[in-house]
Amino acid sequence: MELRPVRKTSASGAVFEQLIAELVAGGLEPGESLPAERALTESLSVNRGAVREALQRLAQAGLVEINHGEPTRALDYRQSAGLDLLGRLLFDRDGRLDIEVARSITEMRAAIGPDIARLAALRCRADMIPVFESIVDAMANAGGDLERLARIDLDFWDVLTDAADNIAYRLAFNSLRQTYEPMAGELTGVMAAELTDLDARRAIVAALHASDASAAESAARSLLARGSLAITEALAALEGGER
Repeated sequence: MELRPVRKTSASGAVFEQLIAELVAGGLEPGESLPAERALTESLSVNRGAVREALQRLAQAGLVEINHGEPTRALDYRQSAGLDLLGRLLFDRDGRLDIEVARSITEMRAAIGPDIARLAALRCRADMIPVFESIVDAMANAGGDLERLARIDLDFWDVLTDAADNIAYRLAFNSLRQTYEPMAGELTGVMAAELTDLDARRAIVAALHASDASAAESAARSLLARGSLAITEALAALEGGER
């Protein structure tokens, strides 16, 4: 592992960032021992408290296993980590997009979005319908500004996820949103067909108003398919260019 001394300010956070970057990049194989706390304090030029705090955060994230009296060992994050890791996996340490991770995120989005709409149609409160209508109106008034449409679209899905009243989907949406927002600027052009499809959003809102779960699911699936197809094609082009 190649570790660098860190500044004393936010020492535990800096230690955490270095260690998680190494673990995600494969600097340690699952089951392999991390350096001892003393070795980490010396190589990173921090105190033992900062190292211990960072290791605890890694354990909470499902990246390492801490057993007192034994070395701290790396875990296979594919088996033990949660969705919060997606953003870190999307780009490697050199800033290159991981195409497989991006494709996986796109597939997950296409899979859970329609079911969020289905549940929302079953559980949406009547007082939420005007909120959806105002969001769609705001998109109609965006004048084709894709960046503005992308921001409003996140609001649409945020409220739709609230209406679905499913905590697992809410947490998944939070993770997907945090992953998406840093690269929203690069994706708006790719997702233009989805972002400008107001008819599909109006169909979702109408289905919510009618408590028609099947129609809501179908409209959401149709809407998300537009963006998924465009992203998949863009990723395929990137993949072809790397060969």
